[in-house]
Amino acid sequence: MARGATIFQFEIGLSDVDRGIYEQLSLSAAQHPSESAPYLVARVLAYALEFREGITFTSGLSSGDEPAIWVRDMTGQLHDWIEIGTPEGPRLHKASKAASRVAVYCHKEPLSWLRGLAKARVHASGDIDLFALPIQGISELADAVERRNSWSISHIEGTLYVDVGEQHHELVLERLTWPDS
Repeated sequence: MARGATIFQFEIGLSDVDRGIYEQLSLSAAQHPSESAPYLVARVLAYALEFREGITFTSGLSSGDEPAIWVRDMTGQLHDWIEIGTPEGPRLHKASKAASRVAVYCHKEPLSWLRGLAKARVHASGDIDLFALPIQGISELADAVERRNSWSISHIEGTLYVDVGEQHHELVLERLTWPDS
């Protein structure tokens, strides 16, 4: 019998100074059996960094046709396609044709992924927002994840300050550029 998803609850006090967003978020994140803890953490952080009206987690790994997160308006129109990890060129090509904005949050070492993207033909590749989350910081947060979580996240000038209980984490978000072919 296949193992089902594990549900994690996150209460997040979000202070995104860079965007002027101050919210209290209550999230339920379903972790697919094949999803790693660092992937889950990257997905939750990306949700917070991209937070706006209409944002939602998708079926993600359960559905190969959907990103990890998307933003739709009240009519259902897709506006933002947000990927986690190291999606390949054809997937980003599809995303950039389907949504007005595409963002990727890489939680792994990005250099080999970027080299692979340099060879890919991707629609509007220069408009895709690429970010690298620090591997060590993601790993430390993954070790702290419990079924119920209370986090405080502040985003100031590209740095995330994440408080989990008595633990304080500082993660520098690195903006990547689309590689030249």
